[in-house]
Amino acid sequence: MMRPANIVTSVADILAGIAISGILSNGLSIPWLSIVLLAVSTACLYGGGIVFNDVFDADLDKIERPERAIPSGLISLKKAAVLGSFLLITGIVLATLNSVTSGMFAVLVAVFALLYNKFGKHHSFFGPLNMGLCRGFNLLLGLSIVPTMLYSHYYLAIIPVIYIFSITMTSRGEVHGGNTKNLYLAAVLYAIVICAITYFAFVNDRLLWSLLFLVPFTFMIFKPLLKAIKQPVGKNIGAAVKAGVISLILMDAAWAVTFDALILAFIIAALLPLSMWLSKLFAVT
Repeated sequence: MMRPANIVTSVADILAGIAISGILSNGLSIPWLSIVLLAVSTACLYGGGIVFNDVFDADLDKIERPERAIPSGLISLKKAAVLGSFLLITGIVLATLNSVTSGMFAVLVAVFALLYNKFGKHHSFFGPLNMGLCRGFNLLLGLSIVPTMLYSHYYLAIIPVIYIFSITMTSRGEVHGGNTKNLYLAAVLYAIVICAITYFAFVNDRLLWSLLFLVPFTFMIFKPLLKAIKQPVGKNIGAAVKAGVISLILMDAAWAVTFDALILAFIIAALLPLSMWLSKLFAVT
């Protein structure tokens, strides 16, 4: 119900934010407690958001996806709502234990997740934007491990916003099929994201290392997307969305190496096979 493969990608976002903060390369001791608090926090926030997605979609899922936990009777609507609330509150508390700033970003992630589940998903533009903001705030949640770095690097959150905007927009056709207009737009937005990360890697003199992750990232997202453009049926669009979500790990690894956190970049990339394995056991979309 909580889509474990997706939760792994949210942890990758946090690690990318931590890499961008520069805290791992300042010569001081590694703040393990803060890293664990933020990683578990985002796992709870993402899990809670996904649970509420199913809570708000319970009636629709009875028709379109009766195999899901609530319509199939695996869990009651009330218990699912309690679980979702517990996860969101726990995520906020854990982030606040790190710092008030982190707690504020956790609140933003939780609020925007609920807004998306209740209202945003029904709007063709604000829905994808809403979901993108959740990921943008999640990156900033990781960056908040060094609050002062938020003032100089906050604008980097626009990249995951654009990327998730394109994935969410694409996902609207995974049940009944979609039109190629949205898919072509997604391809353009993907290209913008890749070019943006490449630019920062070049400026930071880390381009070659960044390409180590950007090349497979590009291949992984564009292969299924091009197939969906050629044949925009639900199955192909779903595969493109799934690849886009899981590929976030490679994008986060590219961010990490761009900001001179090579070891962390490989640690993030190592989450990819875990997420791919979980995606075979549990639904991603």
